[in-house]
Amino acid sequence: MRKIITILLLCTTLFQLACSDKVGSYITFKNPLQGESFHSGKPVRIELDIPEKTDVQAITYLVDGKEFAQKNTKEFVTLDTQNLPLGYRMLTAIVKRGDQTDTITNNIILTTDKKPIKLKYTLVNTFPHDTSSYTQGLSFVDGQLLESTGRKGFSQLKYVDVRTGKAIKAVSLKPEYFGEGSVKVGNQIIVLTWQENVGLVYDAATLEEKTTFPYQASREGWGLTYDGKQLLRSDGSNKIWFMNASTFKEEGFIEVYDNKGAVERLNELEYIDGKLYANVYGANKIVVINPQTGIVEAELDLTKLVPKNYFKDDYEIGNNVLNGIAYDAAGKRLFVTGKKWPNLFEIKLSEK
Repeated sequence: MRKIITILLLCTTLFQLACSDKVGSYITFKNPLQGESFHSGKPVRIELDIPEKTDVQAITYLVDGKEFAQKNTKEFVTLDTQNLPLGYRMLTAIVKRGDQTDTITNNIILTTDKKPIKLKYTLVNTFPHDTSSYTQGLSFVDGQLLESTGRKGFSQLKYVDVRTGKAIKAVSLKPEYFGEGSVKVGNQIIVLTWQENVGLVYDAATLEEKTTFPYQASREGWGLTYDGKQLLRSDGSNKIWFMNASTFKEEGFIEVYDNKGAVERLNELEYIDGKLYANVYGANKIVVINPQTGIVEAELDLTKLVPKNYFKDDYEIGNNVLNGIAYDAAGKRLFVTGKKWPNLFEIKLSEK
């Protein structure tokens, strides 16, 4: 019995020594801490905690899978965050030591401390708007408005005369669909649905539905626009998704922040001169977003355009809000409206 106990104790000691040696050889991140927040534009010190006797041959550092530094020593490196997207960023260090390679990962959160510029506007023109239109998507196409509207059983896609507010051509979405954002790309119009997890593709000339496509990782369908290369899409969160304009596959996203934090409920979208304009649902304001980083660079308060004493019950007052941005690139005209609003407004922006 004593012999068995002695053997067991010896095995336990050897196991503990082996584990201790293994633990002592672990490489971890010394800086930054897991989940630590940093302001965009500020350099981040990246440093590994490497055991003293470790023979390091090379270290490759990556952010979101892209290499940004290489070292053959244990010295720290600096990550330039100036042009990185905001939100969670994945840090990776690949350490080669002898015949062994270690891959260590860590997460940081990039935010911004920059206050958005306050824009002001001048009212240029006021046009009629169909008060039955629960506006979800709005854009300027070939001298007329392209508008998509929501609510099941009432959702439509239509071309609208700017000056009269009347439909030139219209088609109803299938009654099971709650229509959302829309945009014309080539000879097609892409229309989102809210919670049906499907996008719709129409012929731009006939407004005939041609096909559908499924959503992937994104949550819902809200706003949609086109930057000339990719579709940009909101889902009601602070994310803007990038979609392939031919396959409609999601190819990444940015997260939108201002100096106060994540900007949620991003809704109808418009791409104007390299910037992304977005309605913030329920806030009666538009934010101007850098589409590379997600930083809100400017914001516009349009509360004074909200119809006064027009909507009577609490449901209408709470839901028939600002939503709709359309830009006439040739004429340099900007139009805005809201869900079931009686007017479409042409406005001119300037800095305060």
